[in-house]
Amino acid sequence: MISYDDPNQQQLPGFEKFQGFPLDMSNRWVRLSRLIPWVEFAKAYDRNMSSGIGRPSKPARLVIGAVIIKHKLCLSDQETVDQIRENPYLQYFVGFNSFQTEAPFVPSLFVEIRRRMGDDLFEQFNQSIVNLLESKNRPEIKRSDKSNNQGVKSSSQSGDKQTETMPEPEVNKGKLIIDATVAEQVIRFPTDLGLLNEAREISEALIDTLYPVSGLRKKPRTYRRKAQKAYLALAKQKNPLQKKRRKAIKQQLQFLKRNLGHIDNLLNLVTEESTALTENQRRQYWIIQEVYRQQEEMLRNREQRCDHRIVSISQPHIRPIVRGKAGKKVEFGAKLGVSLTNNGIAHVDNLNWNAYHEGCDLPTQVENYKKRHGSYPEAVLADQIYGSRDNRKYLKELNIRFAGKALGRPKKETVENQDELREERRRRKSEYRQRIPIEGKFGQGKNGYRLNYIRARTQSTSEAWIRSIFLVMNLLVLASNFLRPWKTGLLDSYSFIKELFCNINRLVEILVLPTKTFTPECHI
Repeated sequence: MISYDDPNQQQLPGFEKFQGFPLDMSNRWVRLSRLIPWVEFAKAYDRNMSSGIGRPSKPARLVIGAVIIKHKLCLSDQETVDQIRENPYLQYFVGFNSFQTEAPFVPSLFVEIRRRMGDDLFEQFNQSIVNLLESKNRPEIKRSDKSNNQGVKSSSQSGDKQTETMPEPEVNKGKLIIDATVAEQVIRFPTDLGLLNEAREISEALIDTLYPVSGLRKKPRTYRRKAQKAYLALAKQKNPLQKKRRKAIKQQLQFLKRNLGHIDNLLNLVTEESTALTENQRRQYWIIQEVYRQQEEMLRNREQRCDHRIVSISQPHIRPIVRGKAGKKVEFGAKLGVSLTNNGIAHVDNLNWNAYHEGCDLPTQVENYKKRHGSYPEAVLADQIYGSRDNRKYLKELNIRFAGKALGRPKKETVENQDELREERRRRKSEYRQRIPIEGKFGQGKNGYRLNYIRARTQSTSEAWIRSIFLVMNLLVLASNFLRPWKTGLLDSYSFIKELFCNINRLVEILVLPTKTFTPECHI
């Protein structure tokens, strides 16, 4: 049986005015907004702004809050603006005083925001989160202890001269977990033939732009139809032989070389080169020349690698990073050196677009730990690749233990050292398991917040995109420490249930029933 309901929503008086509708104060965005140190975030953001030049900027809370919403919900720039315009809780989160139906800003402003946010700004954001967590975990000093300390201090000052005490040596605290990963960029999978074909098409477009202003009567020949036909003849094959691939690459190199020669001649004829080509076209011209040089060098030397290899013409800063992992031997994106502390906060200590040895990051990460927490870590938990002789020597000088297998031949097990070696193996195995959280942090970023799908186009905006994802994950750690699962707004469910059971116990006592009393400790 079909029950008919009118799909048209009934007109209710006052429904369009959202100001009278009460908000749920236990909403996740309301609770998170009360935890974020907006004042510290705004001060750090406004340091990059001019106080007297330019148009008035958007409020810092609106800008930072929009970035958090975008990466928390994995939205596009346009969808983020639409969600803020439609959702009252998101408007409360970004600092609006009342509900409004207008868009807070145009979606293209996100590009300028990402350009403005550098690594120093995100470091200040994360430091504010660390300070909040440390203030929560720091034990409070009682008033009686304060008065006793003040009395001892006054009595010592009133006495005679006392001998100066030596400062206490620094004590290493906490554990530092470090590892590296790659934040993959969204690009087409690069092939040598595909790059040369794209470079050839760009060179043909440059010739079309320069010819009308060059003064030549006859346009230079580019053979673009033959070049396109030669490219498709091999690109449509499923598994072409290496000999055919080399022949096709050589053909595309010859077509590209001819076009580059025509472009040089046309530029010599043009009186003002700066007005003939735009800035983007001059940038493309430089890139395709470098692509031709690299591909010609690899073809001539019969090699499959070269230094600073370009794999994307639109994003020439991306490099292939060989990781050797199952299913994906090569990744294309930025390589991240990440450190994780006991409180669960992750920091991007190094973001590099070139393939480098991650073991070189260890001294920098240890020093950054001291800047953030005031002391060196007690131990460093890392892969064996970080345990080089130089790194072990550096850690030994600072009295920091490296939780990894010792270098050299293992000790021979005897009756005397049998228990000691077993204890050492047990501790090493336990510390190796303690590295799991940083792997989980990478999985959270890639599976939950698309850290492996960076859609920004330029180098600076891609770096801001990556650091924004880590900022969102750190804010979730902050929320998990301050907001317990059983707490919803102003009502503490645990206290409510405890009081309910106490009332049941009183009722049982009044009725004098031989029934076991209920306690929340044994039923929750």
